[in-house]
Amino acid sequence: MTTIAYKDGVIAYDSRITRDTEIVYDDFQKCHEEKGVKFIFAGKTSHYPRLVAAYFGATEARDLQCSAIVVDADGLWYAGNDAEDGFWKSPLIGDKPYAIGSGGVHALTAMDMGATAAEAVEMAKKRDTCTGGLVRTLSTGIGSN
Repeated sequence: MTTIAYKDGVIAYDSRITRDTEIVYDDFQKCHEEKGVKFIFAGKTSHYPRLVAAYFGATEARDLQCSAIVVDADGLWYAGNDAEDGFWKSPLIGDKPYAIGSGGVHALTAMDMGATAAEAVEMAKKRDTCTGGLVRTLSTGIGSN
C-alpha cells in the first residue's frame, strides 16, 4: 500500500510498491497530475487511471482498490471508491493533520507528537512493511502557517 501524510500545507508520501509480501519498487512516483489536478495515490497501481477517470466523471469505476489525496483548484480532497456508492470525494480540513494508507495510523500518531508530514512518513517506514523507499513532498499552499 503506502503512507500519505498531510500537515501544514505539505503532503508527504513514500515510494514503495509491493505485491503481496514482495517489494517491487522503492522509487515509484505516486504523484500524478491530470488536467491541473494532482493525485497522490495509495493502493493498487493498476487502478490509478480508473480513479482519475472517475474523478473527471467516468461512471465505470466500481470496485477500485486505491484511493488518493487530491489537490485541485477547490482545495484538498480524499477520493476513493466503494462497491456500494461508487466514486466519492470528501474535503479535508486544511489545518488538520491527515494520513491514509497502510502506514497512516503510524504517521498520524507521529504528527500528533509534533512531526512534520515528511518526518511522519519516515516514522511509518519503521513500522509498516508496505511503506518505504524515498519520501517525497508536495507543498499545497493550503493550511500552511
